[in-house]
Amino acid sequence: MMTQRLKVLILADECNPEWPSLPIVGYKYARAIAAHCDVTIATHVRNRSNIEAAAEGLKVVYLDTEYIAAPMFKLARWLRGGEEVAWSTSMMMNYLPYLAFERAVWTRFKSALEAGGFDLVHRITPMSPTLPSYIAHKLKIPFLIGPLNGNLDWPKAFQAEQAREKEKLRSLRNLYKYLPYARSTYDCAAAVLTAFEHTRADLSRVEDARCVSLPEIGFDPDIFHAKGARAAGTRGADSKRHFLYAGRLVPYKLPELPIRCFAASDVLRGHHLHILGSGPEEGRMRALIAAHGLDGCVTLEGRKTQSDVAELMRQCDGLVFPSIRELGAGVVIEAMACGMHCLVADYGAPGALVAAGRGEAVPIAPLEEMVAGFTAALERSVGAPDHMAACGARGQAYAEGALSWAKKGAHAAALYRAVLAGEALGGFDFD
Repeated sequence: MMTQRLKVLILADECNPEWPSLPIVGYKYARAIAAHCDVTIATHVRNRSNIEAAAEGLKVVYLDTEYIAAPMFKLARWLRGGEEVAWSTSMMMNYLPYLAFERAVWTRFKSALEAGGFDLVHRITPMSPTLPSYIAHKLKIPFLIGPLNGNLDWPKAFQAEQAREKEKLRSLRNLYKYLPYARSTYDCAAAVLTAFEHTRADLSRVEDARCVSLPEIGFDPDIFHAKGARAAGTRGADSKRHFLYAGRLVPYKLPELPIRCFAASDVLRGHHLHILGSGPEEGRMRALIAAHGLDGCVTLEGRKTQSDVAELMRQCDGLVFPSIRELGAGVVIEAMACGMHCLVADYGAPGALVAAGRGEAVPIAPLEEMVAGFTAALERSVGAPDHMAACGARGQAYAEGALSWAKKGAHAAALYRAVLAGEALGGFDFD
């Protein structure tokens, strides 16, 4: 007998197949869950054109709260000086607009929620634990929230980068716990999904029995895969090993670090570094390349499509990702899926992802010490192709085992049934 599909209301204010970072993650997670449940997605009207253009047959209800979202976005952009930095300011400015969004959800769906039209409600975006839920305490059916990701402090050795990121307001972060609806959000949740330990530690109100460990990141196997890739550690047609940095060129990601490594090492100058991305640090990076005469071994590739990124991952040996405050690190999972050997900073998500021999994590330290640490790790990699290949294989197996969007959708459906049946949730932890 076929099990009846569950009816799920998904809250996803950020949900857009064309917008990077959180919006596309929210869209892909919702789409994956919809493969297993009868899903209704409640999202903001700003996402309508791109979702409808994707034409994937999802049931979506668009809510318009532009009366408050638009002016608050403009104010946040002015305070931040754009959209690249000052993330904490952005979160603070989103508090009222997000409450307005959930209030609109309650107005639109109250009757259906009270009449048994849904089996449960799952809020998948926003993913910051600092933005509470307006409706969690109103529901008579189970409410799930997450995966959540946040609460990663700035390393003390990188105060200059914190200043360039305009993150002075970070010191006020914990005040969110005293805002309206913050307590009821977590007291009323049937399950709280947390991406990594740094976020779990923030949610002291939630007992372990209601917490599920699950990274929010995922990947598309049709795009990120190792088919046709040369094994990590093997030399290319030019007899060089190729390394890749992929990400925004912003201070906290330390995009200049791999350039400094190549500048410091005659060994590495005999190989090649490719840098994907754009951002405010690009000028400083170009000056570094010119100052050290690295034009022949360092290439700034600019921004690329996902398909182009994946293809370059398959043609390179290792990912160099020194970000010092990385909450999710989706690029690391994508690189793993492509069979790359990953060298990362041992802090936040990247360090957790490459644990157990899936890559190499360099300890956080002042910049010059980190440059030395990454330089040594890169030089070791160049001389140890078998090690690179083994790490790449373990990372690939790890990504394929649980982090494709299809598997995450199936995991969500199984978790829903466990919640409704009152089962223990410990067995649903990723890892």
